[in-house]
Amino acid sequence: MKNIALDEVVVTATGTEHTLKSVPVQTEIISGRALKNFAGRSIEDILSGLTASFAFGEDDMGSHIQMNGLGNNYILILIDGKRIHGDVGGQNELSLIDPNNIERVEIVRGASSALYGSDAMAGVINIITKKHDEGVLLENTSRFGSYGDVRQHTGVGFNIGRFSSWTNFQLQHSDGWQNTSVEDPNQTEFLITDSRNKTVNRHTNWQLSERLGFSPTRDLELYAAGSIYGKRIYRPSGKYPSVDVKTYDLQYGNASAAVGGKWKLNRTDLLTLDVSWDRHAYYYNFTDTTLIDGYINGRYTPYYPYFPGQTDLQSDQQRTLAALKGVFRLPFENTLSAGLEWRYDWLKAPMRVIDGKASDQTAAVFVQDEFGLLDPLQITAGLRVDRNSRFGRFKLTPKIAAMLSLGDYRLRAVWSRGFKTPTPKELFYRYIREMAGTHLYLGNTDLRPQTSDYFSLGAEYLGSRGLSLSVTGYFNRLDQMITLVTIPTSQAPGDLVARYDPVKVRQYKNLESAKTYGVDVSLRYAVRAFTIGAGYSYLNTDANLYDATHDRMKSVIIDGTAHHKANAFVTWTHDFSPAYHFTAGLYGRASSKRYYQINGDGKGFQIWRLSTTHDLGRSRHMAYRLEAGVDNLFNYCDRTPHGLHLGTMTPGRTVYASLTVRFAKGKKVKHEKDTITNLNSNDYEEN
Repeated sequence: MKNIALDEVVVTATGTEHTLKSVPVQTEIISGRALKNFAGRSIEDILSGLTASFAFGEDDMGSHIQMNGLGNNYILILIDGKRIHGDVGGQNELSLIDPNNIERVEIVRGASSALYGSDAMAGVINIITKKHDEGVLLENTSRFGSYGDVRQHTGVGFNIGRFSSWTNFQLQHSDGWQNTSVEDPNQTEFLITDSRNKTVNRHTNWQLSERLGFSPTRDLELYAAGSIYGKRIYRPSGKYPSVDVKTYDLQYGNASAAVGGKWKLNRTDLLTLDVSWDRHAYYYNFTDTTLIDGYINGRYTPYYPYFPGQTDLQSDQQRTLAALKGVFRLPFENTLSAGLEWRYDWLKAPMRVIDGKASDQTAAVFVQDEFGLLDPLQITAGLRVDRNSRFGRFKLTPKIAAMLSLGDYRLRAVWSRGFKTPTPKELFYRYIREMAGTHLYLGNTDLRPQTSDYFSLGAEYLGSRGLSLSVTGYFNRLDQMITLVTIPTSQAPGDLVARYDPVKVRQYKNLESAKTYGVDVSLRYAVRAFTIGAGYSYLNTDANLYDATHDRMKSVIIDGTAHHKANAFVTWTHDFSPAYHFTAGLYGRASSKRYYQINGDGKGFQIWRLSTTHDLGRSRHMAYRLEAGVDNLFNYCDRTPHGLHLGTMTPGRTVYASLTVRFAKGKKVKHEKDTITNLNSNDYEEN
């Protein structure tokens, strides 16, 4: 039994359907079976535990993800081919993704700007959700773990004639934990030993989403979807001003709406249209009387009093997207994809942006041709033209990928160019952070767009006897890379410096140049009831930065870089009876030290996890599943003083258990029709 089927259909690398063994751009799959066996509590758990390429850091603002040396701003995260919306220019709110509703995950490394545009300079992660074809479906998963960890998922679906509906609710809660009460507020020898700041604060978030489908004809599919999301982070208050005294909690409110459709012109050609709107809003929710700058009735008011229960908007980020795409089968084994896109970003932050508002819009046209005329050589070539309203000029981003098939062996080569304009937050946002001292973070209106050239060469063996092995080397050169750097206090706005007396001032700057390079290795082997896998990622980064304090260029490592990361797993499955299917898995992950320019480096670590899954008592309409396991078997805990970087935020050994109950009745009546190219297709057979 294999973990990944060679004929499994993937869609992310080219935007069109390919089997895994025929896709010209190397694609890593986390299959539905792997997801079930691992039983991760979050998408961060899943990605860090099942592949070696990712590194995560979490805090109250969300998740910082790094992929092959580049962070959030350069990684495009999709759900069924659609962008998720979070903190534009900051950290991603990955709790928007319900792990119980994931069918599989597709990962494409390297710049994909030609097809996907901005934010895809490091790679693309596409979360493929489950597609339900039952007449009626009811399912519920309740999971409980250490430190008050609660994960709740409830789904209701039905298909009646030409109509379909899927309603999904998720709730996540944790009581939080504190790995240490030691804090180094000014990064000196003076330490606080009784800080109340937690490593992870108590928090609760929930999401309700709905998707409606309607097929007026066999060739036309329409949909409407929407969601609402809320999150509150509860922060304990201590006794040290500017260190652990907290007079407000953090609160988020997201919403989304989308409409679109797919029109099948014939057996091979189609058109898709998608229009979406997303909102990500961030508030202070006051728990004590607080004198703070406010924007009251349209007027700036310094030291305005807020009382418990009141909220104050910090930022409201909204985005509107429209995309028209066509896929056409041409003579001589050619598949042509072409499309138009328009994107509008709007930021409202009365206390953090001069004039209170900022906006940005980009229009783009792209074309891609896939041709296999030279079989066994397949080539994919694409070109995108972007025009940004702020920077005016047209920008070309090409990509070319080639794959040579030699029996069970594949050789792949890719060159692609990336392009990314500064976000409104990077340009205009000003933020005061009071933790381990007061830090001032500044936008920079002098920022310039970023470009990159990505090269990769890989070899892959996909055997028919359960063995797969891949090795890929890559080099990514970035010009004008945007990152936060420390600047002299004298270069910061005088009014902010006088008011807050910051320990450090950091501002977004363009690096003169930067590069990342490394090697990724992946191994899978399945024999009888066992599946064994391992991955290793070597990474090095280098950036040239102008040091304004000493008037010179200096070489720095990109923040968050770890030279070595690895993962390994072994699973065993057994059917004890027709009604009881059992799987046990042992998973390990490790990382060397992570490097940062300020606040210390993160320690290296290794963590092991044991998970078991039990499919029980399946009947005609009902199915039951029990999951239980232990995370961090050897009880590792990083007790670095609060405010400095951690290698991992785990509290030590934890346990969990969950129960899934599923009722399904009837099947959706389908028209007899051919499968054609479709970005959002999810038709594959799990092996």
